[in-house]
Amino acid sequence: MAISIGYKKIKTAVFISGNGSNLKSLIKFSKTKKSPISIDFVISNNTKSKGLKYAKIFNIKNKILNFHKQALAEKKILQILHKNKIKFICLAGFMKILSKSFIKRFKGKIINIHPSLLPRYKGLKTHQRVLENKEKYTGCTVHFVTSKLDSGKIIIQKKLKISKRDNPKSLAKKVLAYEHIIYPKAILKIFNL
Repeated sequence: MAISIGYKKIKTAVFISGNGSNLKSLIKFSKTKKSPISIDFVISNNTKSKGLKYAKIFNIKNKILNFHKQALAEKKILQILHKNKIKFICLAGFMKILSKSFIKRFKGKIINIHPSLLPRYKGLKTHQRVLENKEKYTGCTVHFVTSKLDSGKIIIQKKLKISKRDNPKSLAKKVLAYEHIIYPKAILKIFNL
């Protein structure tokens, strides 16, 4: 599914919960000439999210929202996105599941990166489960977000071999390095560039 773009970059929001290394990678990508997106907003559900420092460093507007009342949080997010003319959303380690109605508002315009070769190992504790099942390969996937967890159409995947010495931490580090490579590639693919 291609989204056509004119000459202006698509205003994009990135949703984060943690360290924000994919956010940093996406910001760097957004500043290149070939990037179809500009990152105009960062949203987090976590006040301790280390990724927020990248929003500050790169002078990107950001907002922390408490998801205890999800409907209220999502209503606020929609207002923010509308006000800032955001047309595209990248989830980058966002640890909350968005509601069906929220996803519907941005149908085909929300993507996510997941640290496994989907459709296998949806959800959490991915690397631990991969190792427990003695898999030979793992990887990462960028996919469109639908109301079913980690089930949207796959845009791009990267496969990597697991070594016998790997533990969940070392595997997470390896996979993350690939995530930084494929997330921008997925965006270029969506926008047919």
